[in-house]
Amino acid sequence: MYRVLLVDDEILDLKGMQTFIPWEELGMEVVAAVSSGFAASEILDQQPVDILVTDVHMPNMSGLELARKALDKNDKLKIIFVSGYQDFHYVKQALSLNACSYVLKPMDDNELIESLKKLREELNEDRKRLETEQQYKRMVPLIKNEYLVQLLEGVLSSEALGVLLEEYKLNETNWPVYVVIAERDDWKIKRGSEEVIDETEMSGVFWNKLFSTCHRLEIQQYCRLNDKRLGLLLESSLNPERLHEELSREFEGLPITVTLGAGDQVTGVLFLKESYRQAKAALDYKMFNGKGTIIHYQQAQSARMIDVQNLDIQLDALFEAMTNYDLVRVHDELHKLYGLAITMRSKYTIHNFTIFLLMKLDAYLQKMNEDLFQLLNMDINSLDIVLQYETIGEIHSWLQYQVYELSELLHSRKQKKNWKLVRDIVNDVQQRLHENISLKDIAEQYSFSPNYLGQIFKEEMNTNFSDYITTLRMEKAGDLLLNTNLKVYEIANLIGYRYLPYFSRQFKDYYAKTPLEYRRNL
Repeated sequence: MYRVLLVDDEILDLKGMQTFIPWEELGMEVVAAVSSGFAASEILDQQPVDILVTDVHMPNMSGLELARKALDKNDKLKIIFVSGYQDFHYVKQALSLNACSYVLKPMDDNELIESLKKLREELNEDRKRLETEQQYKRMVPLIKNEYLVQLLEGVLSSEALGVLLEEYKLNETNWPVYVVIAERDDWKIKRGSEEVIDETEMSGVFWNKLFSTCHRLEIQQYCRLNDKRLGLLLESSLNPERLHEELSREFEGLPITVTLGAGDQVTGVLFLKESYRQAKAALDYKMFNGKGTIIHYQQAQSARMIDVQNLDIQLDALFEAMTNYDLVRVHDELHKLYGLAITMRSKYTIHNFTIFLLMKLDAYLQKMNEDLFQLLNMDINSLDIVLQYETIGEIHSWLQYQVYELSELLHSRKQKKNWKLVRDIVNDVQQRLHENISLKDIAEQYSFSPNYLGQIFKEEMNTNFSDYITTLRMEKAGDLLLNTNLKVYEIANLIGYRYLPYFSRQFKDYYAKTPLEYRRNL
């Protein structure tokens, strides 16, 4: 509703405008109807008004004087002048004040209504234009963020680079610069504490404080890489140590620490990709250097420690031996890993290395639809036991026992006929997500009754068949939304949904977001 102020010293005309004009049908409301310019001026000071309808000739303060004062307060105000005077002098002054209309008395209601309709259209256009401008302003940070991410990853087009350089002031950068990645560490909880963290609230605190630090330090170029990482371009006047000092002070007293990975200084836009690669590589060493530190790429390269990427080969050998129930080889592979670990520099680093191995093991088991902590009947807090050991030999023995036990459990499961059957079904449905799969179809394929097969499936997988299919489809949909440019309806079709509203409803039930909100947030 647009807000209208009526001003006329002739009471009958004022009441007539209030009564006989269909304000609600016009999408307007009369906020006040007053008989003097002074009273109108007070109302304009107190509340917003979109349209002023005023008599020109009034005692003490004329409508023209009122209009001038009103326009000084709000230059977007729309004005209609009403007067019984046909003197061109008044008309000329009214036009000089950008009057939208000039209605003569005795007034024709239809003429005023037509003038108001015209103003409504103008206001609608103004509102649309303002909304478009505001939407563009909201999009600017998102576009800049995306362009900066593409620049760091080395996939930015020449046209987008021109936009970054000119419109987003990258050409004003004082070289050389570091590429630094600030990564939020996992929440810091005191041992034995039962404190529950509101992760959404803490994540908001993290980003607000990180952005405010960037503004305070006048860091102009930064981009959000994911929900835990911010990439920054630090000019030569600000080094990573200073940034780390400021962030440590900012998060003091909170269960939040930030680790910085810093690449080498570079002297131009085309070299940022390499510095960014180095910053990411530096962060790979957080497991060894600890949380809340600065890790420079060159320092990480020269340190006597195991390269995280090279570990993958040896870890794969260990996991293969464990899965095949080859306990002798399990022993040998663990012995090799801890033989290399002896070169590490501190007891704390050895602890981190052991936790790292367990997390890698958990990730490996997840691919087999297994859970490390369920298999060992323990929770993540049980890993604190690693901190109690004082020698690498004690830690090695403890982990070896756990891996032996896992290998026994996996071997036992493999021997179960039902488990093999369920694994075959799981492999089958993973390849057929695009089809309209039902338990009845699968049961016929494997020559079982649907009820019996459903019971076996639930016993082995701890979930019923339909819920498992839904989970697979939702995870696949989330992955496609994140890593492809496919339309929502195309993704729905690829994972077996022919009715888009049903897919959207199930997706929102699973992720608490619609597909478009999920993609936009990511």
